[in-house]
Amino acid sequence: MLYLLVIAAIFFFITHVALLVASFTGSKFASSRYFYSHLTLWLTGIIIFVLAIAYSGTNQSQFLDYFNTTLRRVMILVATVALSLVAHSIVTLLVLPLIRKNKSF
Repeated sequence: MLYLLVIAAIFFFITHVALLVASFTGSKFASSRYFYSHLTLWLTGIIIFVLAIAYSGTNQSQFLDYFNTTLRRVMILVATVALSLVAHSIVTLLVLPLIRKNKSF
């Protein structure tokens, strides 16, 4: 089960990056792909959180053993939300205005 969850987390993260890049095709912005990009990022964070709950302290993974307290586990979700907010802010404040500016030329 450990490896299945790790593979799922990797898959969702790669899907997140692919959807994020695909959201900006030329001078267009695909809002549905952008939403699914965020959704896959959140799923990645949730899977890592579940991995930390299930496998921290079992000596199966040094990475997961780090998350041996509730605070450290919650920080996985906090980091996921923070990453999502930072990415959304960058897209909203920097990328979309540039796309709109280029459309007007």
